[in-house]
Amino acid sequence: VALMESGGDSVQAGGSLRLSCGTSGVTYKTHCMGWFRQAPGKAREGVVTINRIGETRYSDSVKGRFAISRDNTKNTLYLQMNSLAPEDTAMYYCVAHSNPFHCVHVMVTGRGEFDYMGQGTQVTVSS
Repeated sequence: VALMESGGDSVQAGGSLRLSCGTSGVTYKTHCMGWFRQAPGKAREGVVTINRIGETRYSDSVKGRFAISRDNTKNTLYLQMNSLAPEDTAMYYCVAHSNPFHCVHVMVTGRGEFDYMGQGTQVTVSS
């Protein structure tokens, strides 16, 4: 099993980026998935999760600016990020878990680990 993120970059505030997460051995049919982020000195933060039937949950800080999507034929998860702000600067991680309710649980409670997590891709937003 492998999750591989890409697409991180340095951008100006107001800019956009699209992150990708290629998956191997993990499918949307059996796993909830999502994006989490962690900035230096800060706790891990849930950005968005998506369950097997496509229901999503966004953090309030990104709602209306970020959008999660997936291409099931390519086994790839995406995160479109618009109107980026300096506070979005963080390492972004793609995650997956075999319990369909677990991703949301971690996002809501801030506790718990995932079956699988990628190595992360860095997003840096300058003002």
